[in-house]
Amino acid sequence: MAESMQTIAVLNVVGLTPSLLPHAPRIHAYAEATGGVTPLQPVFPAVTCSVQASMTTGLPVDGSGGHGIVGNGWYHRDTCEVRFWQRSDHLVHGEKVWETAKKRNPNFTCANLFWWHNTYSACDIVLQARPIYKADGRKIPDCYANLPELRDRLQAELGTFPLFRFWGPLADITSTRWIADAAMRVDQWHQPSLSLVYLPHLDYGLQKLGPDHADIPQHVAEVDAVVGDLLDHYAKRDVRVVLLSEYGIEPTLPQDAAININQMLRGAGLLQVREEDGGELLDPGACRAFAVADHQIAHVYHEPGLELPLIPGCQPVEMEHPRAGNTVLVADPGRWFTYDYWLDESKAPDFARTVDIHRKPGYDPRELFADKGKAAIAWKLLRKKLGFRQLMDVTPLDTDLVRGTHGRINNPSELQPLLIGTGVSETPRPCTDVRGVILDALFGSRGE
Repeated sequence: MAESMQTIAVLNVVGLTPSLLPHAPRIHAYAEATGGVTPLQPVFPAVTCSVQASMTTGLPVDGSGGHGIVGNGWYHRDTCEVRFWQRSDHLVHGEKVWETAKKRNPNFTCANLFWWHNTYSACDIVLQARPIYKADGRKIPDCYANLPELRDRLQAELGTFPLFRFWGPLADITSTRWIADAAMRVDQWHQPSLSLVYLPHLDYGLQKLGPDHADIPQHVAEVDAVVGDLLDHYAKRDVRVVLLSEYGIEPTLPQDAAININQMLRGAGLLQVREEDGGELLDPGACRAFAVADHQIAHVYHEPGLELPLIPGCQPVEMEHPRAGNTVLVADPGRWFTYDYWLDESKAPDFARTVDIHRKPGYDPRELFADKGKAAIAWKLLRKKLGFRQLMDVTPLDTDLVRGTHGRINNPSELQPLLIGTGVSETPRPCTDVRGVILDALFGSRGE
């Protein structure tokens, strides 16, 4: 017999922590009205794809029963390629919350709006960032929807998805506002039982400026206003809102915060590159050792039994999964790993100075910055729109620009993620509990 359901919306306000709540009056008021704030304990690594997979499956990252999303990207040993920011749900092992809910009530529907690894899932509605890559090198803003008519209708009403405001030096509240407006329309048109809504705005400023910067309260106020509009919309339909965040962002050290692990491995004669057109490319399959850098975590893939050189500024941690590195390192507080493998900046590949999340063999927060002015960027974008081949080489290589980072899980309580809308617990709840929280909110039971 099908169980009765309450309609739920889960708002993922990335980077929100207790220390930022005083600058978010709407979110703070909602917390007070629903019982308070419960701290969340993220899984390791505390990065987007790993944490979201634990929230939707209730599983740890590694081990025989883990979901296997060991980071935002990893090395595929069979193809000898590093791949970041893949979108397919099929990569996530374990039963997702929407699959369990469908078993409990066949009338259940889920709208998954911009959570990672949502494409080709059993969600009824899927929306995800996906640019159009043209043969002449152009990257055209667009988005993916499993219902083509939904994509067309949303972009007709809201404008083209603002891809260049979603990530890169121009990233701002515009993309978060677009996602929120899309979520309200999807709710109005389709009335899903569960809406999962990704609101990334704080992620940009906190990494770019650091959590203590004087401009951060304004960034918090901007996303708070968007959340307020969503709360007002869902209240009209009697939709229960659960609000959460994935991780907190800690400040980096004032200088020399970056750990150039691949350059160290290369200096030890363990990392191999090949030269193409004057630039160097990492050659993973030919390396004795190399690292996939992902914020404050580094997966080091190396020959079995190889003794790695000393890498200052980090410590080894246990992670048992076929996708993980042979050795996994976590950065010390305030430090983070670069993917950089060149020893001479003149040999850096052309994509190093561009926003190119799929070709870089690691995460690069410097993509949030530009070493050229807005006028120069606008001119390059205009030329690309007109069909000219134009390299958007505006990303600096200076690591000291980055003022915030994440990935560690033992941060102070004021820098930990949170859960709102489910009552309050002073004891931190593991983020693997979020799956059960959602099911409890939907069905009013233990959620299994």
